[in-house]
Amino acid sequence: MPSIYQLKPAFQNLLRPLVQRLFDNGTTANQITVLAGVISVVTGVGIACFANHLWVFLLIPVWMILRMALNAIDGMLAREFGQQSRLGAYLNELCDIVADSALILPFALIPDVSVLIVLLVTLLALFSEYSGVLGPMIGASRRYDGPMGKSDRAFVLGVLATGIAIDWINALWISIVFGVVAVLLAYTLVNRVRLGLKEVQENAPSA
Repeated sequence: MPSIYQLKPAFQNLLRPLVQRLFDNGTTANQITVLAGVISVVTGVGIACFANHLWVFLLIPVWMILRMALNAIDGMLAREFGQQSRLGAYLNELCDIVADSALILPFALIPDVSVLIVLLVTLLALFSEYSGVLGPMIGASRRYDGPMGKSDRAFVLGVLATGIAIDWINALWISIVFGVVAVLLAYTLVNRVRLGLKEVQENAPSA
C-alpha cells in the first residue's frame, strides 16, 4: 500500500546540508531524538490545557512538519555519520510512541468528540508501530508499511487540526475521520505482520 513514508528519500536530500552543519557542530542523533519527543509532549500538554480555544490546534500541523524533519535528521545523523547505537534504537522507538500519544490525545478534549474513538486511534497507533518493531524478532526488517504509518498519521492529524482551528469541521466529522483512521491503522497493523512473515518466508533458504 502507498504511504507518505515513500517520499522520505527526497525529504532527506533537502535536509542533508543542515544535517552536515549539525554534525559539524557536535549535535548527536540521540539529542535530536529526545528533543523531538520532549517538544511533542510539551506541545500536546499545551494543547490539552487550552483545548477549549480551538485555534491552539494550529500548533499540531506546524509541529508535525518540524517533527518529521527532526525524525529524518536523527536518522541521517545515525546512519550517515556513524552514530547508530543500541540506546539510539530504544530512544527512537520509545520517543515516537510517546510523541504520537501526546499529539493524538488532546483531540479527545474537543466538546462532543468521541473519547473512545480517540483512545482507540491512540492504541492502534501504538500497536501498529509495535508490529513494525517486531519484524527483526522473526528475522524480517523493521516494517514501515502503510497505509497509515507515522508520516501518514502526521499528515491526516495536521490537516484535521487545521480544519478544527479554522472552524471548518465539527465534532461529528472529527469522530468520523478518527474512525476512518482507526480502520486504516488496523489494516496497517495486519499489513505489517503479513509482509513481515512474507519477507521471512522469501528469505528462507531453499530445502
